[in-house]
Amino acid sequence: MKAAYDLAESLKHYFGFDTFKGDQEAIINNLLDGRDTFVLMPTGGGKSMCYQLPALLMDGTAIVISPLIALMKNQVDAIRQVSADDGIAHFMNSSLNRSALDQVKTDVLSGRTKLLYVAPESLTKEENVDFLRQVKISFYAVDEAHCISEWGHDFRPEYRRIRPIINEIGVAPVIALTATATDKVRGDIKKNLGMPDADEFKSSFNRPNLYYEVRPKTKDIDKDIIKFIKQNPGKSGIIYCLSRRKVEELAEVLRANDINARAYHAGMDTPTRTQTQDDFIMEEINVIVATIAFGMGIDKPDVRFVIHYDIPKSLEGYYQETGRAGRDGGEGKCITFYAYKDLQKLEKFMEGKPVAEQDIGRQLLQETAAYAETSVCRRRVLLHYFGEEYNEENCHNCDNCLHPKQLIEARDELKLLLQVVQAVKENFKAPHILNVITGNPTEEVIAHKHDDLECFGSGDGKDVRFWNAVIRQAILGGYIYKEVENYGLLKLTADGRRFIQKPESFLISEDNDFDSDYVDPDAGTSALDEELFQLLKDLRKDVARQKKIPPYVIFQDPSLEAMATFYPVTIEELKTIPGVGEGKAKRYGKEFCELIMRHCEENEIDRPEMFSVRTVANKSKNKVRIIQSIDRKVDLEVLAKSMGLEFDEFLDELDVIVDSGTKLDISYYLKSIMDADQIEDIYEYFRESDSDDIDDALDELEDEYTEDQIRLVRIQFISELGN
Repeated sequence: MKAAYDLAESLKHYFGFDTFKGDQEAIINNLLDGRDTFVLMPTGGGKSMCYQLPALLMDGTAIVISPLIALMKNQVDAIRQVSADDGIAHFMNSSLNRSALDQVKTDVLSGRTKLLYVAPESLTKEENVDFLRQVKISFYAVDEAHCISEWGHDFRPEYRRIRPIINEIGVAPVIALTATATDKVRGDIKKNLGMPDADEFKSSFNRPNLYYEVRPKTKDIDKDIIKFIKQNPGKSGIIYCLSRRKVEELAEVLRANDINARAYHAGMDTPTRTQTQDDFIMEEINVIVATIAFGMGIDKPDVRFVIHYDIPKSLEGYYQETGRAGRDGGEGKCITFYAYKDLQKLEKFMEGKPVAEQDIGRQLLQETAAYAETSVCRRRVLLHYFGEEYNEENCHNCDNCLHPKQLIEARDELKLLLQVVQAVKENFKAPHILNVITGNPTEEVIAHKHDDLECFGSGDGKDVRFWNAVIRQAILGGYIYKEVENYGLLKLTADGRRFIQKPESFLISEDNDFDSDYVDPDAGTSALDEELFQLLKDLRKDVARQKKIPPYVIFQDPSLEAMATFYPVTIEELKTIPGVGEGKAKRYGKEFCELIMRHCEENEIDRPEMFSVRTVANKSKNKVRIIQSIDRKVDLEVLAKSMGLEFDEFLDELDVIVDSGTKLDISYYLKSIMDADQIEDIYEYFRESDSDDIDDALDELEDEYTEDQIRLVRIQFISELGN
C-alpha cells in the first residue's frame, strides 16, 4: 500500500506551484499506486513534473531514460534547484569521466539520488546493468517515448531494448511519456515496453496560442527568413533544417546579415553544443539554426517563432518541433516553407532501406504533404491526425482560417470517391484510389484488374490535386478513415455508407497549389519595377548579340529581377545582387548600372536602402578550395568526397561559382568521362537555346545524356563564353 502523500503541499514545497496542471495529479497518484502509466501530453503541458515529483517522494531512485545528453543536463540542473543537495539528481552518460562517474555511483548507492538520468545506450552497457542491480529502483520513466516506435518521428533502435534490460535490472513500475503519438504509435510503445495494461492519460493537443502558416519555398527563402526575423527584433526563435550542411550555411548567412544566430547539430562536439544551448536559454543568442537534434525538453518558455526551412519527415516531428514555441502561453509563430520537390528528395533518401521501412516513411510523408497542401484549418487537420476532433469552423490563428478559400459544392464527387473505395473492397491506400478514379492504369491497378471496374476513370474530368482535397476533407468530415493496423488503407465509415445511399451537400475548398509556386519560379516575374526589368532584358540581349553568346550567360533572370527591385547604381552595390560576382560586375556592370541610374532619374525614383542577403566566409573558403583544386586538375568526384558533398551538391557549388562570373576550366575532367563529339553536342544545344534550364535540356537530351553530364558541360560552356 502506498504511503499517504499531501501532493498539494509537496508541489508547493519543491516547485513553488499552488495547483497542478491538467492530469498531472491523477498521473502522479497512478504512479504512486505502483501502476504502469502512459502519458500523452503536448509540449509545454508539464510532462516532467509527472515523474519528478513522485521520484522526490518515493523510496529509492527513479531511472529516467532520456535520449539526449543536453536534455539530461538541463533537467538535472533544474531539479537541483529544488533541493539543497546537488546529489539529488545525476545523469550517467558518455560525457562523464571516470571520477565523475564514481561520484554518481557513490551518491546513488548512498540513497542521496532520487533521479538518475540515463541514455538508452548507457542503460544497455553490461557494467551499468550490474551496477543498477544493486540499486533500489522506485520506477522507470521513459521520456520522449515516441523514439521507441518505428512509426514515431525519431526512431531509435536502442529504445527497443529497454524492456529486456528492465527485466535484467529489476522490475518496477514504468511511466512512458511523449508529446506526439498517434493510435498506431501508442500501441507500438506499450507493446515494446511490455505494459499493455498501462493506464493512459491523454491531454488535449490543441495549443490555441500557436499560429500555423505554410509558405511556398522559393529561391528567395533566405531573404524571406531574414525579413521575418528583422520584423520580430529581439525575439527568440528556432529554425529547423534537415541537413547539417544547410544548418551551418544558414546560420552564417543570418550572422552576415546582423542576426544573432548560431548553428546546432549532432555532428558538433559536445562542449560546443552544450554552450550553444546554454547561450540560447540565457538569451545570449536569439536564433538557433538546428537539425532535430536540438530542442527535446529544452525548457525555454518564450520561444516566439519556430521556422521549418525544410518540410519535416512526419507530422509527429512537426508537432513536436512547433510545440517548442510559446510554451508560456504567449505568442508562438510556426512558419513552414514547403515545396513538393522536398518530398521527392526525402523519398529518394529512403532508397536502400528495408521495403517495410520505406513504406512507413512514405505514408508519413504523405500525411505531411496533406497538411501542407490543405486549404482547411491547419489546427483541425493536425488535431485530427492525433485522434482529436476540433469542431470550430474557424480557429482564427492559421493562414487558412485568416485567408479562407471559396467553398465549392462536391456532393457528387464525394459520392463517386466513396463508391470507388467500396469497389476496391476498402483494401487500398489513397494513391491507388486516385489512380483508379482518374483512370491512370498503373501496374498495380492492372494487376488487380481495377482498370476493368465501371468506376475506373469516372473522375478524370478533375485533376489529382482536386481529388486529393476530396479525400482529405472526406476524412475530416468522417466519411472515410485510415485504418490504424494497415496504415493508410481507406475504409468507409457508417456515415460514408449512408452518404452513398442518401447524398447531401458537401462543401470543400481546393488544396493550395504549392507545386506551381516552386517548380516554375520563372513564370511571371518577382521584379518590383516591371518597366526596368524589361529595359534590363533588352540591354542584356544587345550585349549578348555583340559578344555572340546567349543572354543568360551574362546575367540570369533572377539577377535582373533583383536589380529591378533594389536599383543598384554602383559596381559595389551590383555585387550584392544574387548571381553577380566580382567577375561579372567588372565585365558587364558599368552599362547596367548606368541604365538603372538613368531610369531612376527619369522616373524620380527614390532608391530603397539595399536589402540583400550577404554572402558568408565559409562559402568563400569553399570557393577558393574548389578553384585551386580545379587549377591543379583534381578529379571532381574525389574533390566532392573530400569536401563531404554528394556529387549533385558539389555541382550546385560549381553552378554558383560560374553563374556569379568566375571562370572554371573543367575540360580535363569532361574529357575523362565523355567523347569530344558528346561534349560538342551539348555545347551546340546551349548555343542555340534561349534557356540554360537543366530541366529543359534534359527534356531535349535525356535519352542520350545524364543530368550530371549536361550540368558539367553547361558549367564549362558558361565559363568559356560568359566569364
